[in-house]
Amino acid sequence: MRVSKQLPTVGNLSGAKEKDTNMSTFLNVFSKQYRVYSCLLLFSASVLSPWPSAIAQTRESSHSANVLHQLNDSIEDLVERVSPTVVQILVTGYGASEETQRGQTDLLVGRRRAIGSGVIVDPEGYIITNAHVVNGAQNIEVLVPPPPAPTVSGAAPEGPQGRSYQARIVGTSREIDLAVIKIDGHGLPALSIRSSMPPARQGEMVFAFGSPEGLRNTVTMGVVSAVARQPDPDSPLVYVQTDTPINPGNSGGALVNANGDLVGINTFILSSSGGNQGLGFAIPEGVVASAYPQLVKFGHIHQPAIGALVQTITPELAAALRLKRDYGVIISDISPGGPADTAGIKIQDVVLSVDGVSISSLPQFAQSLYLHKTGDHAAIEILRGADRLKINVGLAERPHKEDNLVDLADPVKNLVRPLDILGVELTLELAQALPDLRIPTGVIVAARTLGARTGEIPLQTGDVIHGLNATPITSLDGLRAALAAMKPGDPVALQIERHEQIFYVSFTR
Repeated sequence: MRVSKQLPTVGNLSGAKEKDTNMSTFLNVFSKQYRVYSCLLLFSASVLSPWPSAIAQTRESSHSANVLHQLNDSIEDLVERVSPTVVQILVTGYGASEETQRGQTDLLVGRRRAIGSGVIVDPEGYIITNAHVVNGAQNIEVLVPPPPAPTVSGAAPEGPQGRSYQARIVGTSREIDLAVIKIDGHGLPALSIRSSMPPARQGEMVFAFGSPEGLRNTVTMGVVSAVARQPDPDSPLVYVQTDTPINPGNSGGALVNANGDLVGINTFILSSSGGNQGLGFAIPEGVVASAYPQLVKFGHIHQPAIGALVQTITPELAAALRLKRDYGVIISDISPGGPADTAGIKIQDVVLSVDGVSISSLPQFAQSLYLHKTGDHAAIEILRGADRLKINVGLAERPHKEDNLVDLADPVKNLVRPLDILGVELTLELAQALPDLRIPTGVIVAARTLGARTGEIPLQTGDVIHGLNATPITSLDGLRAALAAMKPGDPVALQIERHEQIFYVSFTR
C-alpha cells in the first residue's frame, strides 16, 4: 500500500485533522492486523517448516522401497531360473556310518540311505554331484523339480513334486569329491559350466540351492567369505568359502552368483553342532569345468604331471644339502625322458613359483598343476644354487591304472555282449598291480562298449565281477556261460567290488 504524505495548509487545517485521524485509524487497524498476520505467518512457518524435510524423507523412503522391490524381483527371477536345474538325490546302498552311544563311537558298515543334491549340467540328463553322496550306491533315485508355474496371485501352486528317475554312475573322483550321474531325461533345464567363467570374488553375493535335511528345492543367501580356502594343509584342494546357510543334504547342490552362474558345488561344512554355523565350502567352478568332461569320457580324472617328484624342504634337509632356503619344495626325482627332464629341471632344484604364484608347500604345488590341462605349459621358477631360473615345462597325462586295462583287452575276444563290456580275467600279476583289491579273483571291467543296454547296466570301468546270482565268477568263460544259461527277462544280481567295497548290482537279462 502506498501512503501519500501531504503537508496541511492553514486554510485546510480541519480537513488535515480529519485525514490524520483517518490515517491513524488505518495504521492502528493495520498494526493490529499486522500483528495477527505476523502471528499467523510465524505459526504457519513453525507448522509448515518440516514439510520440505518430510517430502525429502518420503522421497527417500519411496526410493528405498523401489530398490528393495527391484532386489526382491531380481532374486525371485534368479530362483525361478536356477531351481529347476537342482535335483534331490536319494541313495540306498552299503557304507560306513558312525554310531555314538554312551560316549563311545564305533564305525559300522551297514545299509545306509543318503540324501544329497545335484546339478543338471546337460539337458540330456547328466548331473554333477559329490562323490561321497553316491559312494557305495546300489540304487540312485533322482527327483527333478517341476518347472515353476506361478499362479495369478504370484504364488507357486501346490501340485506335483517333480518327476522321479533312476540314475546310474558315469564317473567318480574321490580325490576331489566329484561324481557324474546320468538319468534318461531329455530337454531338461541345465546350468552351464565353462572354464572361461570369472573366478568368485570375496564379498560377492551368492545363493545355495539344494535339499538340506531332505527339504528339497531350498534356497539360501549369503556372501563369498574367501575365494581359495585350504581347510586341510596336507591337501592340495582349495574351496570357495561362504557364510550361506548350508546343512546336511546340500552336498552336491549349486552355489551361484547374482547372475545365476555356477560358482561351485556345495561339498561340506565345518560345524561343532552338525548344522550350519556359517562355514560352508564349495568346489570351485573351474575345478568342476575341468573334471566334468573327463568323468564323462573316462569315468575318472586324468591328472596332469611334469614327470618329477617333489618333497617338502625341512630345516635338516636344507642344512644337509646346503640349500639357500629352509622351506618350500624341492625336486627329489626326475623321470627319464619326461617333460621335466626334457625342459632341463634337475634334482635338488628348489621350486619358487608356478605361473607367477609363489610356492611354499606341496599342496600349493599340486594345486598349481592340477588347474592345467594335458598339453599345457607351466612357467616354473626354480632356485639352483644361487641362480634363479624360469623354465617352461609341458604337462603330460599321468597314467591311470584303469586306463592300462584297455591295452589288455581285445575288442573281440574280451567282449561280454550281454553286459556291453570288455572283461579281463584277474591274474596274479594284474591283481598285484591293483593293490586295493580285497578279492584277487574275478573279471575286471576294462571298458564299457556302446550297446543297446549300456545305460541300463550299472557297471563302471575298474569294477571287478566276483559273482552272478550267488555263483562265483573267476574267469571270462565262466561269466559268459552263466549269462548264456539265463533267459531274457531273468533277474541278474552281480556281486562286484568297487573302491574297496563289495556289493550287488541288479538288473534283468
